[in-house]
Amino acid sequence: MKRTIMSYMVATIVSFAAIGALALQPLPIMAQSAKETTTGVACGEVVSGTVNLTSNLVCSGDGLIVGKDKTIVNLNGHSIVGPGTGSSKVGFMIPNTDDVTIQGPGTVSHFQAGLLVTGSNNVKVKSLILEGNEIGIFSTGSDGAQVQKNIIDSNNIGFASHSSDGVKVDTNIMTNNPLAAITLVNTHKADITVNTAEGSQNGIFIDQQSTDNKISDNNAMKNIIDLNNANGMPPNINSNTFDGNRCDVSTPSGLCSGK
Repeated sequence: MKRTIMSYMVATIVSFAAIGALALQPLPIMAQSAKETTTGVACGEVVSGTVNLTSNLVCSGDGLIVGKDKTIVNLNGHSIVGPGTGSSKVGFMIPNTDDVTIQGPGTVSHFQAGLLVTGSNNVKVKSLILEGNEIGIFSTGSDGAQVQKNIIDSNNIGFASHSSDGVKVDTNIMTNNPLAAITLVNTHKADITVNTAEGSQNGIFIDQQSTDNKISDNNAMKNIIDLNNANGMPPNINSNTFDGNRCDVSTPSGLCSGK
């Protein structure tokens, strides 16, 4: 990938981190209004407890905002649709709340971020379809996120992690995300395994500040660069490991299994 494209991608992620920081400012007030909600939620609502969607949501602003720890949201086959990638709106905002689960089946589409996880730990995202967002899932300043068994298609970036530790991304299908399927910026001890990453400029990209990450048993094919460790930095320099990945093109060379 050309360095100008990589610089744009990293700048996009850093910009999202700034948006996440801004989003945190009103949360003390928002959290006070959070209530135990099970059904009948509306766009922009602060939710907590166990939430079961019973209809689709078409939102002109944000989708749902998680207001308390241990919230579980079940989409139950429904969709949450936003105002477009050019907006500043997100499908799920998960700020400063731990042990949250967002699970499908269901679809989140047409937001700047499908899910924005900021300052939150041990968030689980599973069995969703995330499509047509600027970034499908964005984790910033959050540890222990688990992203599993999702279909992440036709976002600009599929999954992005910024200043987060211990992220686990596994068994996802990520296709046609133009900039990158998976990108790690200043991220440490992530486990990226058994994902399909196809149709991007970069299948899996790790910047030079990201260390001690394990990239294993992924199917990263049909990308311009399938595996990219810091634009060609030897992985022993930033202590990232690549093992058993099926791919054709890597930078530096030698990261693909059997290549």
